[in-house]
Amino acid sequence: MHDFKGTSTYVVDPELAKIVNISVALEMPLLLKGEPGTGKTLLAHALAESLGLRLIVLNVKSNMKAIDALYHYDTLTRLNDSRFGDSGRDVKNIKHYIRMGKIGQAFTSETRVVLLIDEIDKADSDFQDDLLDVLDQMTFDIIEIDETIRARHRPVVIITSNAKKDLSDPFLGRCNFHHIAFPTPEFMRRIVEAHFPGIEDRLARACIETFYRLRSLPSVEKKPATRELINWIRALRMDPDFSPRRLEHAKEIPYLGILFKKSADFLQAARYEQPPMR
Repeated sequence: MHDFKGTSTYVVDPELAKIVNISVALEMPLLLKGEPGTGKTLLAHALAESLGLRLIVLNVKSNMKAIDALYHYDTLTRLNDSRFGDSGRDVKNIKHYIRMGKIGQAFTSETRVVLLIDEIDKADSDFQDDLLDVLDQMTFDIIEIDETIRARHRPVVIITSNAKKDLSDPFLGRCNFHHIAFPTPEFMRRIVEAHFPGIEDRLARACIETFYRLRSLPSVEKKPATRELINWIRALRMDPDFSPRRLEHAKEIPYLGILFKKSADFLQAARYEQPPMR
């Protein structure tokens, strides 16, 4: 069984590592839930890097149908070819006009891949149900040419959800599951140190403490996530006039626009007076 332990920039807790490794070994899809910014999507990137496999990403849209993820019959190009006849393609051969979707690409890949189905809760329940047998049997039919596509190599499947919609019980039954909780300050320190090796202790402590205080402000609609913290620290380190003392004692917190992306949240944070740190 592969021993996934994260990467140099992706810190993984032991429980998440266990469910990732067992899902790879059992060849079962792994469903990850958690609030935005907890690293669900990045896990697939880290796993692909660890396994040395190519990553294929299916970004689910609200109006997406399952067939869009499997393949597309390009009728418009075929019509143009039949009218102008200068493409070199045989318009009688429909295979020339079948374009594989992301799942189709994963199934027909010459080598095994990691397939990320990102934010599946954006789509309706029909999308989930239509994927059930596809992911279980690793086959789908192209009805226009009466051909069955079978996965050459069973991909490693990672599915993410922001829990905006409940997923169907049959779909859940085909997956392993893990909820990624938002990192504790102690675990966040490990993440920060992975992104900024050798970071000054005083700077890391001041940034993380300020970050969690801002996240706890009441009525914040979109709380800053890990990626915002990383970008904020990057900005602070690039500012030649910045010192951790500004966070430890100053009332005004710099670069709030990196942490908060909604006007009401930004204004609330701008009015916040940070108490002195110990």
